[in-house]
Amino acid sequence: MSRRPLALAGLVAAGAGGYYLYSAGGDPKVAEKQFEADAAAASNKVKSKIPGSGKEAQKDFELNAQKAGQAFDNALANAKDQTHKVDAKLENYRASAEQKIDNARRETGKTLNNAVDKFDSTVEKKASESKSWLGGWFK
Repeated sequence: MSRRPLALAGLVAAGAGGYYLYSAGGDPKVAEKQFEADAAAASNKVKSKIPGSGKEAQKDFELNAQKAGQAFDNALANAKDQTHKVDAKLENYRASAEQKIDNARRETGKTLNNAVDKFDSTVEKKASESKSWLGGWFK
């Protein structure tokens, strides 16, 4: 049984050789060239049917490049969004610190004015007391 496929393959090869020899007019060199041309055409036809070759490979490359570009754009947009969030937080911290400084300045100013007013009233009171005390000596 193992001889049968071998005999069949030999018969097909002999038939193909006879065909090319007959179509070449009996010239073996022309038959060989014709066989090579047909083999190349068949090879190209088979290669064009293979996924990932020719235009399909180019389309796949373009699709992958587009996906990579979208992924890069998404990453860039995400980074910008995060930067804006950080900027907003820093602006809130700055505004809060500025408000606290302003409140502390106002409170310090009030305290200082109250202390100066108290000092002035104390000095005026003591000055009027000493004036009345000194004035009593010269009457």
